[in-house]
Parts: sequence; structure tokens; C-alpha cells
Amino acid sequence: MSDLQAEEYKSFEQIKKTREDGTEYWSARELSQVLQYKKWENFAKVIDRARLSCKNSGFNIIDHFPEVRKMVKIGSNTVRELLDYNLSRYACYLIVQNGDPRKEVIAIGQTYFAIQTRRQEVADYFNQLDEDNKRLVIRGDIKQWNQMLLEAAHNSGVITDEEYAKFQNAGYMGLYGGLTVDDIHKRKNLKEKEKILDFMGSTELIANLFRISQTEEKLKKDKINSSSKATKTHYEVGSKVRRAIEDIGGTMPEDLPTPKKSIKQIEKEQLERLKDKNTKLMLDE
Repeated sequence: MSDLQAEEYKSFEQIKKTREDGTEYWSARELSQVLQYKKWENFAKVIDRARLSCKNSGFNIIDHFPEVRKMVKIGSNTVRELLDYNLSRYACYLIVQNGDPRKEVIAIGQTYFAIQTRRQEVADYFNQLDEDNKRLVIRGDIKQWNQMLLEAAHNSGVITDEEYAKFQNAGYMGLYGGLTVDDIHKRKNLKEKEKILDFMGSTELIANLFRISQTEEKLKKDKINSSSKATKTHYEVGSKVRRAIEDIGGTMPEDLPTPKKSIKQIEKEQLERLKDKNTKLMLDE
């Protein structure tokens, strides 16, 4: 563990609180400071996405994100009420999962708040989800695995933007029978800034998640030490995933239908419904 990791782990521990019944929780306001969010408004957006992830994973939002109101003194004679959340460890995990991946402290938080049972819990609930929610869950996992793959690739010698572009293309080419990122983008008839991962159905996303996770593991296990070897490894893993699909008689990823709605559109719609639902609940109380 690096000195930075040790220091950040200590920061997460220091703000942890324990209730009389022994259960632990974290103040969202305090967590935002540890995660280096200067504006609460920006952190609140991360909380919204985390609450949606909680819902899509089959858990009760109130159990993990209970709202609390705090009276805070501002100036000498002014007191203001602020919204806060008493976050469970799982809620904190979802927050760092949905946080800004460019922040190193976020990556450290992901490790600290990792819940080993989460994947099993998601798997148990996964088959009950409709297609849109399956896509949201898998896309969330891919975001995190892509960050881990980026780190593994960097440690394997993939340093420059050009090298990383070749590395990424190689994985897709292996899985998609020679098609590059641009080829897949055109095949899906996407606009310039639209991401191909946001326009994949759950089956196609799962194939890519397997490609990404297995490449990340192989780069570390085989101790790859050059950009060319890492790129070759990514291509080979993608090709093996493709052969596995072929062996079981599955549909090749490039032949799977492109969903009409993007992941971002689905997420936006669900966040709006979630906010509407919360407003109605408050009015009924």
C-alpha cells in the first residue's frame, strides 16, 4: 500500500461514525470533502447517480441513503438548515463508483469501500431486471473495469495517447472480427461524440465486460512489459471471447441490434422519475 493510499484510508476511517446498535455510517458532507469535491452541488449529482445504482441493484434507497437535516451556523447570528445523508458503506461504495475517475482519491475510495458480496447480490437480482436496467448495471461495471484496465495497460507500457488508442482498437478488433472502434461507431450509425458502449444491449455489453476484465487480469498475471505485447494481448483476449461466442452458437457482437436509447438517456429518464417519486413522497408526508 502506498503512503497516499494509507493516508486516504485513514481519512475514510476518521469520518466513520457508529450508531448505538453498532452499525456504521458516513456523513455525505464529510465524505465530499475527503473526496475533494469543493462544491456540494457537484457532489449531489454523484449522489443522485449512486442512488439510482442502488435502486437498479435491487436495494432500498432509504436503507442506504437516509436523509438528515442539520442546522449549521453561518456568521454570528444566522443559522441555516442543510441536507445531508447518513451513508452506509454500500452507499459510499456506489458514490465512489460514480465519482470522477480522474481523481486518484476516487480510485482509492473504490478499494476502501469495496463490498465483496456486491457482484453476487447483483447477479441474484440481475435476471429480474428489464433490458434497460440490465444495461445500466453492466455499463456501470464496465466504467470501473475500464479504469482498472487503463491502469494495468499503463503499468504494462501503454503510455502515450497513440499507444492507448492502438491498445483499445486491438481489443475491439479481436472481439468484433477485425472491426475498429471507428468501424463499430459507423456500423451503429452514431453521431460523432456518442460512445459505442452507450449504444450496446446487455448481451453485447457482457461480451465487452468479459473482454475488458480478462485482459486486465492477464496483463497483470503475465507481467506484460511493453506496449506492443499489451496490445497483442488485448487482441488475443478479444479473439478468444469471440471464439467462445461462436462455440456456443451465439450472435456475433457486430450483428446484435443497436438499442434506440443510449445509456445516458435511460439514466436521465430514471433520475427524473426518481426525483418525481421523492417529491410525491414528501408531499404525502
